[in-house]
Amino acid sequence: MYLRCWGRVSRPIRASLVFQSRYASSGARSRIHVPPPFPVIESCPSPTCACRAAPENLDIDREEPLNGKMAAYAEQVLVSTGRDDWSSRIEDEDHLAKSLKGFLGRGGKFNDPFHNVLVTNSSFQPSASAPTETTETSVYLLPSFRYIPSISTKPSVVESFVKGFLKPTTLHSAHNVLLETQKEVLTRDPILETQFANVRDVNELLVLICGHGGRDERCGIMGPLLRSEFEEKLHKKGIRIGSPSPEDDQNTKCARVGLISHIGGHKYAGNVIIYIPPSFQKNNLAGTGIWYGRVAPEHVEGIIDETIFGGRVIRDMFRGGIRQGGELLRL
Repeated sequence: MYLRCWGRVSRPIRASLVFQSRYASSGARSRIHVPPPFPVIESCPSPTCACRAAPENLDIDREEPLNGKMAAYAEQVLVSTGRDDWSSRIEDEDHLAKSLKGFLGRGGKFNDPFHNVLVTNSSFQPSASAPTETTETSVYLLPSFRYIPSISTKPSVVESFVKGFLKPTTLHSAHNVLLETQKEVLTRDPILETQFANVRDVNELLVLICGHGGRDERCGIMGPLLRSEFEEKLHKKGIRIGSPSPEDDQNTKCARVGLISHIGGHKYAGNVIIYIPPSFQKNNLAGTGIWYGRVAPEHVEGIIDETIFGGRVIRDMFRGGIRQGGELLRL
C-alpha cells in the first residue's frame, strides 16, 4: 500500500487485496479475492423520475477505472466560506485554508507525510453562533464527524486548533528514529480542544460536490447542477435540507449539500463525497465517507436509494472511502 506523502500520490493504492497460495502437490497458484467489507452493487440504477440534463460536450474520462483514485488521508477539514467558488489555489486567499496549509503543508511546522490532512473550502455558511467578524468561520472534521462552530484565523488560534484536533494521536513507526521532544511536536494535545466552544458531533448527512470552477470548468459546471439535484431528491425522500435544529425530534434526518474546492480528479466530474454520520445506525455505511466519480444528474436518485438509504456502494462509480477512525476503504 502506498500512502500520499508530501501532498502527492506516489502510486495508486492497489484495486483489491489478492492473496496467492501455492499448492504443494502441483505448484499451481490460485488467486483468492477478498470481498469488500461492505455491500456492493455493480452500477447505478436508472432514474424513475425526471432529472436535470447535463451538458454533453464536457471532456469526462469514462474509461479509466475509478477504484483507488482517492488520495489516502487521515482527516478532511471542511472550511465554511459561504462562497460557491475560489481561486485556483485556495491557499492564495486570505482565509482559514491559507493558515492551515501554512502549518500542515510542505515545509509547515506540523507537516507529517504519514498523516495527510485534506484542507477543503466549502460553500456552507458559517454557523449562526459564530462571531460576525470576517476572520471567524466554522469547520467540519471528517471522518471524525465533529463540527467546530467558531474558529479564528489568528495564527495562535489556528496553531492550537491544529495541535488539539488535527495532529495524530500516535505516530507512524517511521518516526521511531526521532527524539522524544521531536515526537511531541507531531502528536496531538487534546487538552487544547477546550479552547473551542460548542464543539458537537455531526449527525447530519453531508453531500459534498466539487464545484471548483476557478480550478477546472468541468467541476464548475457539474457542481451547481448536482447540488440542485441532490437537494431536490433528498427532500422528496423525506430528508430535511439544513443543519440539525433543536426543534428536530429523534427521527428527523437532515442533510447539507454543498460545493467544495479541488479534491483531485477533475476529469472524473462530477466528483461527490458522501459522509454518512454514525447516527444513521441502520445504514451499513454509517460513519464512513464514500467518494464517487462520473456522477451525473441521472445518478442522484440511485445514489440516494442505494448508498444513503441502502448502505450499498456503487462499484463502477467508487473512487474510494474512509471509515471513522481513518481506515481506508477499497474494493
